[in-house]
Amino acid sequence: MNAAVAEPISEDLLRRFDVSGPRYTSYPTADRFVEAFTAEDYKQALTLRRAGTGATTLPLSLYVHIPFCESLCYYCACNKIITKHHDRAAPYLRYLSQEVDLHLAQIGAGQAVTQLHLGGGSPTFLSDDELRELMGMLRRSFSLLPGGEYSIEVDPRTIDASRLDTLAELGFNRLSFGVQDFDPAVQKSVHRVQPAEQVFALVAEARERNFDSINVDLIYGLPLQNPESFDRTLAQVVELRPERIALYAYAHLPERFKPQRRIASAEIPSGAAKVAMLARSMAAFMGAGYVYVGMDHFALPTDPLAIAKRQGRLHRNFQGYSTQPDCDLIGLGVSSIGRIGATYSQNAKTMEEYCDFLDQGLFPVVRGLGLTRDDLLRRAVIMALMCQGEVAFESIEVAHLIEFRTYFSTEMDSLQKLADQGLVTLNESGIQVTSMGWFFVRAVAMVFDRYLQTDRTRARFSKII
Repeated sequence: MNAAVAEPISEDLLRRFDVSGPRYTSYPTADRFVEAFTAEDYKQALTLRRAGTGATTLPLSLYVHIPFCESLCYYCACNKIITKHHDRAAPYLRYLSQEVDLHLAQIGAGQAVTQLHLGGGSPTFLSDDELRELMGMLRRSFSLLPGGEYSIEVDPRTIDASRLDTLAELGFNRLSFGVQDFDPAVQKSVHRVQPAEQVFALVAEARERNFDSINVDLIYGLPLQNPESFDRTLAQVVELRPERIALYAYAHLPERFKPQRRIASAEIPSGAAKVAMLARSMAAFMGAGYVYVGMDHFALPTDPLAIAKRQGRLHRNFQGYSTQPDCDLIGLGVSSIGRIGATYSQNAKTMEEYCDFLDQGLFPVVRGLGLTRDDLLRRAVIMALMCQGEVAFESIEVAHLIEFRTYFSTEMDSLQKLADQGLVTLNESGIQVTSMGWFFVRAVAMVFDRYLQTDRTRARFSKII
């Protein structure tokens, strides 16, 4: 599907869809997980995976959550532990090793892995030796295949050229730098001061070491931002020219995330200013030659993510868009989310509970979900929309033994309204997201979300644009 648009996205259209909705890194979404799904259910899912053979066994992806950060970023909604005591990392690595051993007992050692992501928190909180210990343990336990995507989130304040050497030595081929905004006043207001010169120098050093891809995270809607100040950050990012850019809207939910209570609501830009920042970001990045991959992601045309988009090979998992085929995902560490077969699971969110489970020799899973036939059907439709921008009725009907227009009669009526607004086209064979509609693909996907149909309380979600 062509993601280019003939004319800039109007602020009026962006404002019309300035509503909350899921990001659909999964369906059903994580807020639908239940405590009735236990560690035993997870263990059974792993047993079923091991029993599968050939085409019935999906490739494997790993996510490892490192929760530690040295300092608190006020906007952050991640699961993290703020500490300057680096000696806390060593016992955590031992617990991660115990969790891996529990998995190996169920699925066996040497499972092929095509994707690994270290997130947090700040994974670079770990020392070089601790990173070596972690990667050594993972390589002994799993088979990390050549050509896979091995990525790590990097806090620019915790890394230098020698540490980049270590990351390259350990096999990481993709780096994600948390930038958010280059404006010094904005950085100070959210307690994350990192000079632009520091980031530019690190990216230059990373390119000398031939990392396959560098991603930069940005956030619009932070305190003290305005369209003009953010324009300066956009110009600097264009000059930096990372292979990928992730542009997120800040969701101010201080009642849910305590660190956000340190942000003065009066300093947060208005809705109109946020829409302007988004519109100008799209214009700046696409004007600089970036491809709009989907939702909040941009990539250079030569990046594998943009190539996968052009070729219809884009996939989506809990880390966002991916070039890797549909995978089972083992989530390791406190609060990590996983997917095995037709199940989702999440680990305990506190360190105390996480460690307590492992001390008892139990998987630290505290909630999850076994997907129903309807969930699997709707997941297939939503992921086709989110990744390919189209749904072929026949392929869904053959795979799930339904008559599409009958099963989704109510949804088709809702889609017609989006078609009238130019976001989708409907015909006898399927649904096609238009070039304009691709910018609002979450709104299209939401039409098929059965849980949202019965629960219109969307304040738990970020804005869809």
